[in-house]
Amino acid sequence: MRNLMIALAVAAAQSAAADGCPVTPDHTTALDGLYAEVQRAPNEMIARNFSSQMWELWLEAPDEPSQMMLDEALRAMRVSDYLRAEDRLNTLVSYCPFYPEGYNQRAFVNYLRGDYAAALPDLDQAIALNPRHTGALTGKALTLIALGREDEAQPVLKDAVALNPWLGERVLITEPEGEPL
Repeated sequence: MRNLMIALAVAAAQSAAADGCPVTPDHTTALDGLYAEVQRAPNEMIARNFSSQMWELWLEAPDEPSQMMLDEALRAMRVSDYLRAEDRLNTLVSYCPFYPEGYNQRAFVNYLRGDYAAALPDLDQAIALNPRHTGALTGKALTLIALGREDEAQPVLKDAVALNPWLGERVLITEPEGEPL
């Protein structure tokens, strides 16, 4: 199944390259190692280092123009200029429709604005392109919780924590009866 997903992503990325955006860098091997390390981490402090390294890889855009769009959006988000951030991310997603982080960051902008319903399709797209993106998975879980859809959030949150047991959001996992673990 994973090989099929990778093959589809590669084919889709090649299509995107024809429109100007090159293929997203393949960090599968590095991420495999980081997931293994974060799962073996003895504590949260050490695990944070591996999580940070994952974010560095996810935030590596396919080329210089797409990196500039992403960086501009991130700067705009830091100063709460969500309109500017959304504009840059809309441009990024149009230019590189197979780069998961464009969708993930646009979802985050919508989450920060409280537009949770608008965040979900972008989170779904980011996860479709990168099913192991713990940031997108936790973002989706938090968004579903904000929408009052706790039952839908739990499996997504459990998927994220299965990848990275040190995620802070792990405290939101509940027992089947709805009690926190």
